[in-house]
Order: sequence, then structure tokens, then C-alpha cells
Amino acid sequence: MTFLRNLLALCGLLAILAAGYVAWTFRGFDPQAPMVYLHMAQRLAATGNAADATVWKRKVADGLTFDDVDQSIQSIAQADNIKGVGALPLGDQVAAMQGKPWRKLKLYLYCNPLTAAKMVDYSEAYSAYLPCRIALVQDKQGKLWLYTLDMDMMIHGGKPLPPELLKEAEHVKSVMLDIMTKAAAGEF
Repeated sequence: MTFLRNLLALCGLLAILAAGYVAWTFRGFDPQAPMVYLHMAQRLAATGNAADATVWKRKVADGLTFDDVDQSIQSIAQADNIKGVGALPLGDQVAAMQGKPWRKLKLYLYCNPLTAAKMVDYSEAYSAYLPCRIALVQDKQGKLWLYTLDMDMMIHGGKPLPPELLKEAEHVKSVMLDIMTKAAAGEF
């Protein structure tokens, strides 16, 4: 009985030390940072795939075609006033290079140039996240999906962004999620 009590006491002490270590590690970070990394870790554990752990995805409603969603994405982005800075019909390129049909895959590049400039002024490392992307991809079963980078890690994963920059980054996040959600439903 004494052994079991001592073992449980040791486990409790280790849990307290681990919690203290986590609190010490995240001191000065955005208050949402621990939850951002917890969600990422949960997705990583569930999928075993680092890419899956760092993106948001939406399944496109059944009955919508690739062209329907393509038009929807572009229309919503224009209505949300975010600048389209490119599109890469990657699936068509793969098909052309292989000389045979391949799945549909198109990448849409969006940017608010003034917000992007402020992010890079804050930290040049943010340039690697520019521009924002949405991928429209046909999976191996023929279903359509939308993917974009989980922006919470960029926004809340470290020390707090300055208030004005945080507001702008949250707005861009909102626009990207709006495009994803509406386009997945076929809205224009």
C-alpha cells in the first residue's frame, strides 16, 4: 500500500512539474498559444501527418463540380475584397506532363498587400507564409476538398502581435475561412 501511495505521489509531483514547465515555456506568449499547439498536437496524433495537423479543410458539398467551386472561390474572394495574386492549375500541369488525366488540383493565391507588408515589417519570416493560399483538390475517391493553412499558429502561436497587426491578421483569417466555408457550399 505504501508503494502505491508513493507511486501516486510521484506521479502527482511529475504532473505538477510538467505543468510548471509548460507554463514557464509559454510565458510571454499569446494567451491562445497553448491551445493552438494542443489542437495541432491532437490533429497530428489523430492523422500521423504533419501537413494535416497544420491546415484547415472543408469538404465540398456533394453535387458541386470543380468548375462550380472554382467560380465560387473567385466570386467570394472578390466580394470579400481580397486581392487575387495568382492561380496555379497544378492538376492540369501534372496531366500535361504525364500525358494522361490526373486529379483536379488548383491553388488560389490571395493577399492584402498592405497587411502583408506590415507582417513582414514585424518579422521577415512571415514572408514564407505569403500569399495566403486555398487549394481546391479532388481526392483519390473523386470528392472535392478545400484546404488552407491554419493561420492560428501564425497569429497566436508565439508572442502577441501588436494590436493593430493582430486586428488585420484576424481579418485576413476571417476572409480566408469565409471563402472556404461559402465555396464548400457552392455560394457565390
